[in-house]
Amino acid sequence: MNVEKLITIKEAKEYDSKDEFQPYRNEFFLQPGKIYMDGNSLGLMSKQAEVKVDELMDSWKQLAIQGWTNGKYPWFYLPEKLSAMCAPLIGAESEEVSICGSTTSNIHQVVSTFYKPNGKKTKILADELTFPSDIYALQSQIKLQGYDPDEHLIQVKSRDGRMIEEDDIIAAMTDDIALIFLPTVLYRSGQLLDIERLTKEAHKRGIPIGFDACHSIGAVPHRFSEWEVDFAVWCNYKYLNGGPGSVAGLYVNKKHFGITPGLAGWYSSKKDKQFDMSHTLDVEESAGAFQVGTSHVLSLAPIIASLELFAEAEIERVRQKSLHITRFMLQLIEQELDGLGYSIGNPMEDERRGGHVCLEHDEAVRICKALVAENIIPDNRPPNIIRLAPIAFYTSYEEVFTTVQILKRIVIEKQYEQYGKERNVVS
Repeated sequence: MNVEKLITIKEAKEYDSKDEFQPYRNEFFLQPGKIYMDGNSLGLMSKQAEVKVDELMDSWKQLAIQGWTNGKYPWFYLPEKLSAMCAPLIGAESEEVSICGSTTSNIHQVVSTFYKPNGKKTKILADELTFPSDIYALQSQIKLQGYDPDEHLIQVKSRDGRMIEEDDIIAAMTDDIALIFLPTVLYRSGQLLDIERLTKEAHKRGIPIGFDACHSIGAVPHRFSEWEVDFAVWCNYKYLNGGPGSVAGLYVNKKHFGITPGLAGWYSSKKDKQFDMSHTLDVEESAGAFQVGTSHVLSLAPIIASLELFAEAEIERVRQKSLHITRFMLQLIEQELDGLGYSIGNPMEDERRGGHVCLEHDEAVRICKALVAENIIPDNRPPNIIRLAPIAFYTSYEEVFTTVQILKRIVIEKQYEQYGKERNVVS
């Protein structure tokens, strides 16, 4: 990516004046004097989220148990309502989506359903750069089947410590692989994998394949149903602004409807049969079958607000803004930070980049502390990564410009040297 002309604050302001997402900034609680660059870890609270929480609290207050089937948002059907609203973000039919559980509990659910070791097919294929909780869950599921994770969990190696090549993943799709589980976007580098290609190659070999979409949903549109991805999971608190510990989501392709979930529970039943109280499970023929237990109703409230915003803005437009503003940031980094020990760790090509920028520096931990002191909120990932996420809904181009200038000053003036090298408990 070459910077053809000098980018100035004037250009940033011009982009802001033309940005059709600028009005959405007013929909979020932006803190005066602070620049928030961590929406890829925890999205900001929307003003409507507060309204929706109050509405659901009020339904509990006014309706008590009748709130399950009455009121503006009947609790019993709220997961299905949200699933239908979420489906366009991943390119799925509403019945293929279930807003439920947590990311890790949903990983256990789908893996326990689709990991069926048989004969020589006993191994799960993942990658060495994926998020640790995914690996913990896969190791646990392998142990539950009586196998040794050291032998039966295959992790594709990275050639450079930043990215995973699709060719290497495909080469690892050997005839002893029973299941494949990969991230859509690598959480450190922000690399977007070629989901369609990987799914086709897995299916050529008769291997079910699923994805962790935590770092892409709400920033990158997908077409899971069209690509016939078997399953996927995600959280709703990053780009989807569902709040800390928000209820998560999962997708199961409709070709798998009717199978008994690996972890069956109260909500695995068809809804019209659920209160028959039968001890024989009549499996729901939708992704709703994979919801194990009762919805965390009050925690669903902020997701209503967020998905209403996405329905209005449309995910393709969100992606266009995200790509443009991250490209703007990358150009500024090349222009302003050259020779200061910084390097870019994410793909430069739009089609291979997720929603955040991966900036590398040997002093990443201390630089992040210095940024916080300057009222800029980033995050740090070991060993040397500063993650910066300009969010389509609420980040301005002027904020991106300011952030890069402060990154420059922190190193030139060695401001980072006044901070310790130990990372924070939550980073």
